Parts: sequence; structure tokens; C-alpha cells
Amino acid sequence: MAKILVVDDEAAIVRFLKAFLEKRGYTVATALDGKEAIEKLREDKPDVMLLDIRLGDKNGLEVLKEAKSITPDVAVVMITAVSDEEIGKRALELGAFDYIMKPFELPHLEKVLRWTMKLTT
Repeated sequence: MAKILVVDDEAAIVRFLKAFLEKRGYTVATALDGKEAIEKLREDKPDVMLLDIRLGDKNGLEVLKEAKSITPDVAVVMITAVSDEEIGKRALELGAFDYIMKPFELPHLEKVLRWTMKLTT
């Protein structure tokens, strides 16, 4: 099963997504900020990264750009509570696979993950 890196500055969201994804058989690593996300990306080499736009230390777009330079094949799904078309467009230009809004429905997240993995494997 695929490896997923969950990156969000809200610990409760990280814990929830980790438990949810592990119950579905995924291997899950987590990070609470951009610096930790880049470290985990290098160490764990995930297939998919769920990446929040607003992080404590870095902007998610900065992390996306750095992640794609380190591991071009990682599929990045941006997650955010901020509805901003320009940020979404910029994320896709930088190589994000998809952009989903919080709060999202878990079946929708599963669908995006399955589609992401189907296209990246």
C-alpha cells in the first residue's frame, strides 16, 4: 500500500488523518511544519503528500516547490481552509496534483487519493 505524508500545523487534524488513513491500510508519516515535512520527505520517500497551505513556519506553496525539487515524483494534494483561486492555481502550476478545501468529506479524500495513486503508479 502507498506511503502518505500528512503535513498540517493543526495536530488534531494530523492525528485524525493518520488514524483514518492507517485504518485503510496506508503507511502514514506526519509533519507539523514545513521544515519537518521536508525532512520526512527525504527520509520516508512518500508516494503522496497531503499538504496544508498555511503552516507555522513556511507557506505550503514554498514546501510544495521544495518537495518537487527533491522528489519530483511525489504526488502532492494541497489541503486548505482558505478559498483562494489564485493560490489553487499557483499550487497546480507548481506541480500539485489536486487542491481540496477543508472541511472535506472523507469519501472525497479517499477518491482523490485513489485517483492520485492510479495516475502516479
